[in-house]
Amino acid sequence: MAERIIELRDIKKSYGQVYALGGVNLSVDRGEVVGLIGDNGAGKSTLIKILSGVVQPTSGEILVRGEPVTGWSPARSRDAGIETVFQDRALAVQQTIVRNIFMGRELTGFMGWLKVNKEIEEASRLMREIGFTSKVFTPHSIVGQLSGGERQGVAIARAIYKKAELIVLDEPTTALSLTETAKVFHFVRQVRASGRSILFIGHNIHHVFDIADRFVVLDRGKVALTADRSEVKSAEDLINFMEDVAHPGGLAGLHDSGDAGRAAR
Repeated sequence: MAERIIELRDIKKSYGQVYALGGVNLSVDRGEVVGLIGDNGAGKSTLIKILSGVVQPTSGEILVRGEPVTGWSPARSRDAGIETVFQDRALAVQQTIVRNIFMGRELTGFMGWLKVNKEIEEASRLMREIGFTSKVFTPHSIVGQLSGGERQGVAIARAIYKKAELIVLDEPTTALSLTETAKVFHFVRQVRASGRSILFIGHNIHHVFDIADRFVVLDRGKVALTADRSEVKSAEDLINFMEDVAHPGGLAGLHDSGDAGRAAR
């Protein structure tokens, strides 16, 4: 049985009388890609912020590798091996790849001198690890010269350098072409092959379907569906299910057919 990296149990988050999350259960195992989907306002952003420790849940339990954690915070989240790559990727585009990977966590030696050669060596290793195979670019390449998919790769490499076991990717393929999306998928598959996990959040259901091993659908702050890839025939099934949930009046597709998925209770 795969090791469970993180588990959220009955997580609720309210702002006054407004519930952003109304009792979410979510888990991610080692070496899997979980696709998190949902319409605007479903609660995805709030859930990401709770995972990263930026927002505290109103109630519920967080378990790291099976052990309950108290005092959840950004530091606790990082210690648990969770790193989030937000949509803007937080990259300094005027700087090199190596500077972006080590920014704020530089390798230093005696008297604080930078270990420049060691950083270059480590950056090269990280680029190879995630499948950054283009011979055009080196650790000295300026990030601003990279394509959107390649920039996503730099952000993922930085997360791995920070010893991430679970990388949360927030809309990583937004505004990317098919070619650039394929590059992101390549990086994600390399990360999974290394035994790390990915929580892949996206609005493009076809992209999520193509890359994820398991799917979680959020709707108005609650989990409406959890389904393994073997239970889902196509992206259209997921889209139909989401439309049915958004417009009640006769569930069809996944939920009704029994061919795929498990509706959350």
